[in-house]
Amino acid sequence: MVEPARRDNRRKRKLTIAKAISEAIAQEMERDSGVFVMGEDIAKLGGVFGNTQGLLDKFGPERVRDTPISETGFISMAVGAAALGLRPLVELMFVDFFGVCMDAIYNLAAKQAYFSGGHVKCPMVLMTSVGGGYSDAGQHSQCLYGTFAHLPGMKVVVPSNAYDAKGLMAAAIRDDNPVIFMMHKNLQGMGWLGTVAGATVDVPEDAYEVPLGKAAITRPGKDITVVGLGATVHQALDAAETLAKDGIEAEVIDLRSLAPLDREAVLKSVRKTGRLLVVDDDYKSFGVSGEIIATVAEAGIALKSPPQRLAYPDIPIPFARPMEQFALPNAGKVATLIRQMCQE
Repeated sequence: MVEPARRDNRRKRKLTIAKAISEAIAQEMERDSGVFVMGEDIAKLGGVFGNTQGLLDKFGPERVRDTPISETGFISMAVGAAALGLRPLVELMFVDFFGVCMDAIYNLAAKQAYFSGGHVKCPMVLMTSVGGGYSDAGQHSQCLYGTFAHLPGMKVVVPSNAYDAKGLMAAAIRDDNPVIFMMHKNLQGMGWLGTVAGATVDVPEDAYEVPLGKAAITRPGKDITVVGLGATVHQALDAAETLAKDGIEAEVIDLRSLAPLDREAVLKSVRKTGRLLVVDDDYKSFGVSGEIIATVAEAGIALKSPPQRLAYPDIPIPFARPMEQFALPNAGKVATLIRQMCQE
């Protein structure tokens, strides 16, 4: 599968993920009067990460609502609004705050269609920031991809670039199921955070969708399959560029979505390369990396070397920058592991 942005001939501009998301939300609010936005500091401020900039001026306070610091309250409100036929988008500022509102997310939103026998839908999007690297410690630095992907009833998406972010957001808002939209802080495009250059890409002005549940091959290769999501896609691409100078051609897959998970894209690639490395900045145990490896193992594919995973160790995220950086995956670690696997 070739990255869609490279074959789209509509007028484009380079956008950050934050601006692409804001544009997608605005276009969906124009298209559907039932779409509205809620969250802490999302109106006048435009969101801590810039994802709702300009929406208040354009759509007014009825459809762009600042909320009190009560995640349980406004996420529960979104579930009720979705049951009545609206399409709310709510922001949980940091995914780490999920503990105070998980009942609303999982026991209400995710299970609503099941509990009602399919009679009551829950078309809501929960937008949240993820990822470490900023010395924000354990209260503001987790990813928790596996936590949400493990729970049935929700869709989970993690964009790695602005093109995908806009298209995935449009698809998420239009979906009749609850969608957890997870944005890595390292990719957002906020100056005070620093941004991976590859996340800012050409984005068409027109509205479009990137289908949920479809992975993308961001770099073709023949020697090893490297699977990533969000920030780790860029680490894999940087490592692949370095390794290409040594004659090692890594194929890099961007999962884009965790639920649904495009298992077939991974299997097709691994059947070709015979090697598999999964790079994930979520916790190592019981997570995405293990699920991808299990998928390949269950398919009975003969591998040239044992599958490997590079993930965050099972420890609370440290505040001290040297300790945090030591624990996080990076391109150098990816390249070293790939060399070892290809030598085997």
